[in-house]
Amino acid sequence: MYATEFLDLPALAGAGGTVRLPGSKSISNRVLLLAALASGTTEIHDLLDSDDTRVMLESLAQLGCTLSRDGAVLRIEGLGGQVKQRQADLFLGNAGTAMRPLTAALALLGGDFQLRGVPRMHERPIGDLVDALVQLGCPIDYLGNPGYPPLRIRPAQVSALQLDTPIRVRGDVSSQFLTALLLALPLAAGNRDVVIEVVGELISKPYIEITLNLLARFGIQVQREEWRRFTIPQGSRYVTPGRIHVEADASSASYFIGLGALAAPLPGANGIRIEGVGSDSIQGDIRFIDAARQMGAQVDSGPNWLDVRRGAWPLKAIDLDCNAIPDAAMTLAVMALYADGPCRLRNIASWRVKETDRIDAMEAELHKLGATVESGPDFIVVHPLPAGQWTPAAIHTYDDHRVAMCFSLAAFNPDRRPVRILDPKCVAKTFPDYFETLFSVVAADEVPVLCVDGPTASGKGTLAAELALRLGYHYLDSGTLYRVAGLATRRAGLEPEPAHEAAIADLARALPLCFDAGRVLLADEDVTDAIRTEAAGMDASRVSALPAVRTALTELQHSFRRLPGLVADGRDMGTVIFPDAPLKVYLTASAEHRAERRHKQLISKGIPAILADLRADLEARDARDSNRSVAPLKPAQDARLLDNSFLSIDQSVEQVLDWWRQVQPFDVH
Repeated sequence: MYATEFLDLPALAGAGGTVRLPGSKSISNRVLLLAALASGTTEIHDLLDSDDTRVMLESLAQLGCTLSRDGAVLRIEGLGGQVKQRQADLFLGNAGTAMRPLTAALALLGGDFQLRGVPRMHERPIGDLVDALVQLGCPIDYLGNPGYPPLRIRPAQVSALQLDTPIRVRGDVSSQFLTALLLALPLAAGNRDVVIEVVGELISKPYIEITLNLLARFGIQVQREEWRRFTIPQGSRYVTPGRIHVEADASSASYFIGLGALAAPLPGANGIRIEGVGSDSIQGDIRFIDAARQMGAQVDSGPNWLDVRRGAWPLKAIDLDCNAIPDAAMTLAVMALYADGPCRLRNIASWRVKETDRIDAMEAELHKLGATVESGPDFIVVHPLPAGQWTPAAIHTYDDHRVAMCFSLAAFNPDRRPVRILDPKCVAKTFPDYFETLFSVVAADEVPVLCVDGPTASGKGTLAAELALRLGYHYLDSGTLYRVAGLATRRAGLEPEPAHEAAIADLARALPLCFDAGRVLLADEDVTDAIRTEAAGMDASRVSALPAVRTALTELQHSFRRLPGLVADGRDMGTVIFPDAPLKVYLTASAEHRAERRHKQLISKGIPAILADLRADLEARDARDSNRSVAPLKPAQDARLLDNSFLSIDQSVEQVLDWWRQVQPFDVH
């Protein structure tokens, strides 16, 4: 997951490949609560690992559930309708799928509980659910603004609940209110039927279908009369199914369905294959494929897979009632930019009470791209954005995972404009690895590179690694390549000499190398110390004398240029390896200051050193590096010089980041 301040997506050119989606958030949190309420042990497979499921799990543990993991399998020992801890203060983040159902369940379980979340959760309405529970006889107090969390739930006596008349709940704000009651009220159905009546039009009906399906899996057979009246039969009780699998998230599938619909296929690929969800899905958002087909996408499906590829181009404009796909419909709003006319998405009032006011958010961010947008209480109209009119935009994500994910599709714009996603870590709510998954199946016109060159002991490695961390980019420490190649050569039983040049070159070209948090990893083995020995240095010198190995290592360095970008440090990154890099920094410091830094470093490690000798050695190495015949050490003609003799690492990092912002097309003010 990218935890950076922002993530820059360069202009994307095509897509192709296979993605495996994480589990459904809606199914995951419903299953967790049902498993907790049931008697016996439930084994849950393919559970979503995200912010929303973590807060639900933490809450269940606070209430006394026993949780255990065996690899990817979670086991929950159910409470059998009786909480072990009757007093708890639960923090539920911004997870509506945890806050609403737990409110209803805890109101019936008997205890003293406080439920709170992040500030945005305290702006999301819960009054209709609380009204229904209070009508039932559950004592619930607002601890802040009436109608909104945080809440205090005090003990209720099930025998005193008012069950003679139907429990009425509004259905036109959020289907989660009805879901919460359906999940919780079997606790009160011991001696009589429990009836729920929906007031007003029920929105997001497919999410209620998920709830009813899962209740049936746990032994609760709810009787439904249209979408107005639901009856939980007398004597209902939760029965664990023993084992249950969570299907992949259909809402998350929408981004890759959209990707397949609008991106040109990569050479040798036939669109996008999505695994984990398909025609057998119980999720309403699977109907997104119908909308994608209306826009021209070609979609084939099986029980748990989808194949999507571009059909009509430009995409076809649609006028669609999106009540059945409220979350996935956000993806349509971005796809509309590529349509042949205005797209109107209707019946989306629920967008206004989600993680943010999604109608306002989508309108504001689409405007940044240059689009014309109209909106109202329950609709949005997005006009297509022709070539020549796209604007580079920094997308504010409002701590809303779906805003971040759907706007990634704007990087396929015909003007080849990059897109900046602010606060990319918000995708952790449902799809922590979204951007990594996206990058695995797309290609860019040009992946940006930031080069940091400089002499020995200038601090270029420390600077470059920190820049990569701050930007979320890959990192290349070119100075270690010959040492790693020498180590691999020795381990392969080859002598670093001309007789083995071709074999060593093949080995070097495919080195499974990675740089992570100051470590050098070779096929996941930490070889940081192994390549610093005197023997490793000698092997490095010998392999560097082989022309085919030098060519192979140049190819290896080019392979590090992967999405979303690269920070590379060395002595010839800007002059030889990546001469087209948009920013090249030549880092230096006086030999005196570099010698002092090296001296402090060695002394701190208990290694004796003489300052004058270190300085003389550095000056000699500078002379050799500057006068060598192949790629001599020198700044690129367009490099920015940074003398860090009197700068801290943080100051150097901020200076380079400021330069980086200057070469990007985004408005930084």
